[in-house]
Amino acid sequence: MNGPKGPGAAATPRAILAEDEPLLAAALERMLRKAWPQLVVERVVHDGGAALEAIASLRPDVAFLDIRMPVLGGLDVAGELARGAPPRPEVVFVTAYEQYAIDAFEAAAVDYLLKPVGEERLARCVERLRARLAAGHAEPGPAYPDLPALLAQLQDGLRANGPVRPGMRFLRASIGDVTRQIPVGEVLYFEARDKYVSIVTRETTALIRMPLSELLAGLDPEQFAQIHRSTIVRLDAIDTIRRDLAGRLWVHLHERLAGREVRLPVSRQFAARFRGM
Repeated sequence: MNGPKGPGAAATPRAILAEDEPLLAAALERMLRKAWPQLVVERVVHDGGAALEAIASLRPDVAFLDIRMPVLGGLDVAGELARGAPPRPEVVFVTAYEQYAIDAFEAAAVDYLLKPVGEERLARCVERLRARLAAGHAEPGPAYPDLPALLAQLQDGLRANGPVRPGMRFLRASIGDVTRQIPVGEVLYFEARDKYVSIVTRETTALIRMPLSELLAGLDPEQFAQIHRSTIVRLDAIDTIRRDLAGRLWVHLHERLAGREVRLPVSRQFAARFRGM
């Protein structure tokens, strides 16, 4: 998405950020301030309709768009921009769902960031944006001279962040603004919370944005088991399985976290696996 901008755009670049998760929006804004101090984030919005309104009124140089947002997603916003008259902002899609890659490039995105966004990857994105703004933008249209390089870079990202596979050894997860590679062997349990899954280890808790069912498909069934619709536990982390006075089954772990015993509920759907243990 591009076109001529008003005077001074390259000297003081302006952006809007559209992300339906306020905490993620705040984290990305902090990372952008660090990676691109000259950039002014003029507005943060949380749905596609608000993104279109902000772009129409503010005419920013860059729009960071989450692909999955209420009502209108980032691809919908990009489509509306493509049908409108210039000037148009440069578009960067930000998403946890790499399957949108082809759609993103067909929508003529300048770049594509996978969540959790890493500092090095964001720095490369900023470098590309700064170069395009300094050059006064390419001619309107979906084909960019650097598209093959973008696609190659995306494929590298997909290999690093792609769908999980049975017996996977590491997970890329977010701890605040930091992205870490967490060995699966260190995980005590996974717990789904809204759109995220908490990864709990002895040392820390991290977040990934992935359905629990997809995560389970990538775990070794000899090492991990689902015990509740929102919980997966590492089997050798289990110390005892106990039933309370109400007849509910609980898994108790060997490890104590923050000095406290960890016990996790077992739902009826998954109780049969543990009755003989």
